[in-house]
Amino acid sequence: MKIILLKQYGINAQEIRKLAGYENVNYLVKTSEARYIFKTYKFDEQLFDLVIAESEVLVHLSQANSNIYPRPIKTHDGVYVEVANIDGEKTIIRLLTFIDGGFLAESTHTPELFISFGEFLANMDLKLLNHKNYAIQSREFEWDLQNVHLNKPFVKDIAEPENQKIVAYYLLQFEEIVRPKLPNLRKSVIHNDANDWNVLVAEGKVTGIIDFGDIVYTSLINELAVGITYAIMGKKDPVFWATYILKAYHKLLPLTSEELDLLYYLIAAQLCISVCNSAHNKKLNPENEYISISEKPAWALLDKWLEINPIKASNEFRTACRLPEHVVENVDTKINKRQQYIDPIVSLSYKNPINMYRAAFQYMYDGYGNTFLDAYNNIPHVGHSHPRVVEAGQRQMAILNTNTRYVYDVLNKYAERILSKFPSNLNKVYFVNSGSAASDLAIRLARHHTQCQNIMVMEHGYHGHTITAIDISDYKFNNKRGPGQKPYILKTPIPDMYWGKYTNENAGANYARDAADQMAEFGEQIAAFISEPVVGCGGQVPLAPNYLKILYPAIRAQGGVCISDEVQTGFGRLGTHFWGYEVQDVVPDIVILGKPMGNGHPIGAVVTTQAIADSFGQGVEFFSSFGGNPVSCAIGLAVLNVLEDEGLQQNALDVGYHYKNLMHELSKDFSCIGDIRGSGLFLGFEIIDEEGKQNTALASLIKNELRNRHILMSTDGPYDNVLKSKPPLCFTKKNAETVVENIQEILKDK
Repeated sequence: MKIILLKQYGINAQEIRKLAGYENVNYLVKTSEARYIFKTYKFDEQLFDLVIAESEVLVHLSQANSNIYPRPIKTHDGVYVEVANIDGEKTIIRLLTFIDGGFLAESTHTPELFISFGEFLANMDLKLLNHKNYAIQSREFEWDLQNVHLNKPFVKDIAEPENQKIVAYYLLQFEEIVRPKLPNLRKSVIHNDANDWNVLVAEGKVTGIIDFGDIVYTSLINELAVGITYAIMGKKDPVFWATYILKAYHKLLPLTSEELDLLYYLIAAQLCISVCNSAHNKKLNPENEYISISEKPAWALLDKWLEINPIKASNEFRTACRLPEHVVENVDTKINKRQQYIDPIVSLSYKNPINMYRAAFQYMYDGYGNTFLDAYNNIPHVGHSHPRVVEAGQRQMAILNTNTRYVYDVLNKYAERILSKFPSNLNKVYFVNSGSAASDLAIRLARHHTQCQNIMVMEHGYHGHTITAIDISDYKFNNKRGPGQKPYILKTPIPDMYWGKYTNENAGANYARDAADQMAEFGEQIAAFISEPVVGCGGQVPLAPNYLKILYPAIRAQGGVCISDEVQTGFGRLGTHFWGYEVQDVVPDIVILGKPMGNGHPIGAVVTTQAIADSFGQGVEFFSSFGGNPVSCAIGLAVLNVLEDEGLQQNALDVGYHYKNLMHELSKDFSCIGDIRGSGLFLGFEIIDEEGKQNTALASLIKNELRNRHILMSTDGPYDNVLKSKPPLCFTKKNAETVVENIQEILKDK
């Protein structure tokens, strides 16, 4: 190495020290008079041209000030880039001046420092705006944000599935939101790697920048996206800190509204590139610590980024640059417009309804920049906008979407997969497109099989909105505006161990015997008994232990079948079991599925036995236009894959246990919290008054105050006094703590 330096550059090196690097090998060279950076690269013809192009950029930048950017030094042959033989390998070499300064990563971050950073980047980009170089323009580089898709194969190298999904989500958002707008953005040669270990600082100001190895020709805004990404890592309010950089940059090199609107997604994309490459290179070279230097803070910022509404970020970026914020129609105006076409009987949640705009996993974003923690919606079972579910639907929709009158493999594949989750005797499935349609079909199956019309139902039960579903839903037919109980419906009391007739350890058996006595008194055969394992509209009430174990045999003994409505309790939500009926150690004859099957896509199903299917097959043909279509099946398969790969049933169990413990601790200080029930992420919190009675008003106050604090929760039960929490199964312990802390504050202030 010393001989090469002396021969090529006339430099007598007193010390040569190898530096940490990503791909190429760099050395710090010291002489008696100066310091240099000696850079070496394994020879590649395309890389050789790029290193020459990079050197031309540095020469261009260094014309005005040689102490800000590394300056290339010519060899004795008068070139900036040379090829040498090092340790028997053909190697690209070049020498750069050393730039003094501390690193931004090790400096105290102040508004003044970030302002100087913005000014520095703007001044550098102004010099590069008209610089042309075709080697750089033709570069296809995975660290160039416009080529973020090149990193998609690396997602699988990320060890944790829960982290993979975040990266996949933002890669999908990039394709949907950013990619279509790229042709309209200003382009330029940019440094493209203004990370906090390349930016130099002295006396509280940015004074220089090194390492132009990632230089690309790309959208100008990408320079800021990269620089801001690394600068805001570890910040409690990253968007706020970003505005200092933006404001200063914009003053010197004005930005457009469109560029600022994309910045949120560009920063997310840069984080994704960073963690993808860290994961991939760690797999290839696990001992290189330099590779992972930004990994932990990058993941922390990605997690925080999900909590930030894109509109909020965009508006703050616009305000910093003195550009107008997004103008969004007032929610009351939107409601008035809605009610011109949609009758108010289609209700809205909360006293102050929410204008939703986007959603990601357990977060929902309104149109005004607010982020809501979703502790309520059980339909997006694996998380709002889960990328694997979205992509499965998009991919299948582009190939084939038809009906079950044709043969297609995905139907068989999904049917086999869903039935593998059941005992062997539950071996036939009928696909429909909603839980309500599934309830309707389940009753048809039961009546056809038993040749009987009478149905026993659960008090406060709810099974859908079709005529048949309303007939079997006490929650609907017993409503003051409902149609009333039909003569062929037998209603049995809810086996509630908190408010009910029996509350001891034998409650389930006692309730079951009472139900059997009711059947006897009814005097006619019951075709079916239908119930949810946890009665949602009853106030998230789990059936008392052993209730079904004793009642199911009694139903069957008089010729009926047993139906379990798993629309809300199924697919691992209870944590302890995949299906709610398993908690009671029983196997039903018919199972109703819905809501979580498609993560928001309309899917429903009825699973039953061969014997019941044979009976039904003697009747008129069954056909559902949309049930079991290829898109629905592909989405259903994706949901099952996500549940397994991300361990969401176990997460529901762990988080639910923590959540309940937090509420139990809170109840010690607030007597208004009565029963705390449920399991996994199907929970109910009874709100009571000083006399121990249902406190509807306080429950409503808590629900609406939580909404005002951007936390979604609802109420249920016959007195609407039970706070219900059935969030997406990706809900975390930290999320649960946020909910409980806010309930505590509300109760303190009431």
